[in-house]
Amino acid sequence: MKQIKRRPYGLVSLLVTGLLLGLGPFVGLSMLELAVFDQMTRSRPDRGPDPRLLIVEITEADIRAQGRWPLSDQTLADLIATLQSYHPRVIGLDIYRDIPFPPGQEALRQQLQSPNLVTITGLGVSTDSAVPPPPGLDPDQVGFNDFVIDPDGILRRNFMFTMLGEEELYSFALQLSRQYLQPENSSLSADADALTLGQTKFLALTSEAGGYTDMSDAGYQILLNYRSADRVARRVTLSQVLDQKLKPEWIEDRVVLIGATAPSLKDFFYTPYSLTAASSQVMPGVVVHAQMVSQILSSVLDHQPLYWYWPDWAEALWIWVWAFLGGSLVWHLRRSAWLGLALLAAVAGLTATGWLIFLLTNGWIPLAAPALALLLTSVGLVTYQVFHHSFYDALLGLPNRSLFVVQLQKALRGLPVKSTDAIAVFLLDVNHFKAINESFGHQLGNQLLIQAAARLKICQPAQGTLARIGGDEFSLQYRVETQQQALDLAQHLQQMLATPFELNRSPLTVTFSMGIAFAQSSTHSAENLIQDAHRAMSRARVLKAECYEVFNPKMRSEAVRQFQLEAELRRAIERQEFVLYYQPIIALQTRQLAGFEALVRWQHPQRGLISPAEFIGPAEETGLIVPLGLWILRQACQQMYDWHQAFPQLGPLIISVNLSPRQFNQSDLTQQVAQVLADCHLESCSLKLELTESTAMENVSSTIEQLLKLKALNLKLSLDDFGTGYSSLSYLHHFPTDTLKVDRSFVNRMVETQGDSDIVGTIIALGHKLGMDVIAEGVETEEQCVQLQTFGCQYGQGYLFSKPLPAHTAAAFIAQQVTQLS
Repeated sequence: MKQIKRRPYGLVSLLVTGLLLGLGPFVGLSMLELAVFDQMTRSRPDRGPDPRLLIVEITEADIRAQGRWPLSDQTLADLIATLQSYHPRVIGLDIYRDIPFPPGQEALRQQLQSPNLVTITGLGVSTDSAVPPPPGLDPDQVGFNDFVIDPDGILRRNFMFTMLGEEELYSFALQLSRQYLQPENSSLSADADALTLGQTKFLALTSEAGGYTDMSDAGYQILLNYRSADRVARRVTLSQVLDQKLKPEWIEDRVVLIGATAPSLKDFFYTPYSLTAASSQVMPGVVVHAQMVSQILSSVLDHQPLYWYWPDWAEALWIWVWAFLGGSLVWHLRRSAWLGLALLAAVAGLTATGWLIFLLTNGWIPLAAPALALLLTSVGLVTYQVFHHSFYDALLGLPNRSLFVVQLQKALRGLPVKSTDAIAVFLLDVNHFKAINESFGHQLGNQLLIQAAARLKICQPAQGTLARIGGDEFSLQYRVETQQQALDLAQHLQQMLATPFELNRSPLTVTFSMGIAFAQSSTHSAENLIQDAHRAMSRARVLKAECYEVFNPKMRSEAVRQFQLEAELRRAIERQEFVLYYQPIIALQTRQLAGFEALVRWQHPQRGLISPAEFIGPAEETGLIVPLGLWILRQACQQMYDWHQAFPQLGPLIISVNLSPRQFNQSDLTQQVAQVLADCHLESCSLKLELTESTAMENVSSTIEQLLKLKALNLKLSLDDFGTGYSSLSYLHHFPTDTLKVDRSFVNRMVETQGDSDIVGTIIALGHKLGMDVIAEGVETEEQCVQLQTFGCQYGQGYLFSKPLPAHTAAAFIAQQVTQLS
């Protein structure tokens, strides 16, 4: 026991290891490991084009030349016939063809009967969303087109084989590889642990292999070993093939994959290379299939090694070794200036070891977890050694909240009984600090805080106290003779903080919200004064004024009212006091109904119908918008399904549902939407989800990832309130959205103001240029409608057509449309 007391790092290392193994799935440890995996993948040498493969890509120029998409059956038949004349070993058609696109249906059917041709089917997220293969094909000519995407939106896995009941399902890449390997008599077999092709065993990826902690391991998956970032195979265009501008040796005895690479079709995926140059941000689906085919063939024919992993017990031991090392270094070097260098050297050694194993042997061993174990053990022991610094912030060296409250209480007690002096408390926080951390990393977030603290120290009065009282919150208190002194200081603080910060050699402009509270009596408590300053700061944040707010007693009563409103909102959700109204969306050229936007109202038992403007904001702040938003989505989808059944004459109407920022940022949003669609039996193409432009711009990379996941459900996506002041133009072509909604503020003024008219026309033209349809909101006059028609705007909604309607009145509106059509 004496030895343990003297050297506790062994016990601490065990505790840290157990903590990481137990909490890893819940703290994003897997995401760190995957980020390391991506970096190591990018560092591998490019192996260049696979000579066994050729990609026939359908580009934007090809689509323009053909004048249509989807391509006609005749065009595809001509393409396949031309390729067959050059004697490829196998042709893969990465284009869905479950329904005909005349002319040329019979010609294409004949070409698809070729035994060396493989086409695709889509398993989908449910039976309703599955896409069948072309009819009448042999099962060996069909492979599923589905990819397995990791939670961060990156494609790292090659999904090769699965079973649906007794039916064996092969991936598109595996079917192509089997066809290519037929001359080698490479048979395929599967057992519980591996897929064997010829003499090569493809061990199935387990749910906790490598850096994964709890991934879906359905079917047979392996890690995708990318051959190249963008040069996996020679590429020719559709037009080149049809014009026969290619060499026979490019095709003869090779695997030829046909697929679309046109950006407008949005068939692309994020890969480990997506953080590199802009040209490599995304990879078309047909190129991903080529990567998978190349991996399979290289493994079977070239004996290219597959990835390997350690068993769970070996990974646990590996993490503990580094935790033990970190504790040992801190314990033995705790009085030495070499401790920091020793820890850095240990992390560098760990990184180099893992990197070399990966590059030389294709072994993926954990790096983030042992690095965290080393650092956590070190930090734990250092914290134990420097416990007496508990009243100061470790990062900035400023007093923390506990010490600040003590010092503030002391300053309040020092106020003279009869005096005009007051204690001023300033509270500042960084706007959107969470987004900054997520976008640039916590290290740069810490650098921002350090620089901000340095500027605040410059402004700090001689007798004042500056403290860090929260993650991104600073507080300053000092004694003033007049309130104007405090206001002058507030102006000075804003000027100092307005200068861009230099983070990682790049300027970053950051705004701060500031609240000020005053106390002229020692009867005030320090905590209450800080609370008042916090209320003022919250008010400044709501107003989005890059200045400050001074506390007013009315803010306290407003806080009470907000608390009461939150309690009423909780009860309203429990009692289902909400009701949906539906505002028609009209096709402007025909004046026919195209769909509805679902709008929520609160049917308060005492106050009657409450506008969403009064309760959506508090619901978003408290998180109640999440269950409320799910209820809205479910009600709207069920109602639209019911209308589809009742009024089939109108065709598939679309229901639009708004997503709040907190809803959109849920990690499981896609699964929620898919479940609602399945429960309501609504076709996914009949649902449109609307996201405001401001929400989309909070974190662009995360927005794109989330939109791609939603788009995979085959629903519609809309960018709402477009043009209201956010800089989304440079990112708009990256968003896989179908619709732009022109904000009502522009539509209302466009007849009277030429500037607003030009803005509306520009937005409509931009949407059309990017292949999106456009909806104008707030159409109230016939003159506005005519001008929108002149601009080519497809849809409109507003009081000219109808105000938002309850469900039964909306049904009558639909019935009237049906009567007019008949």
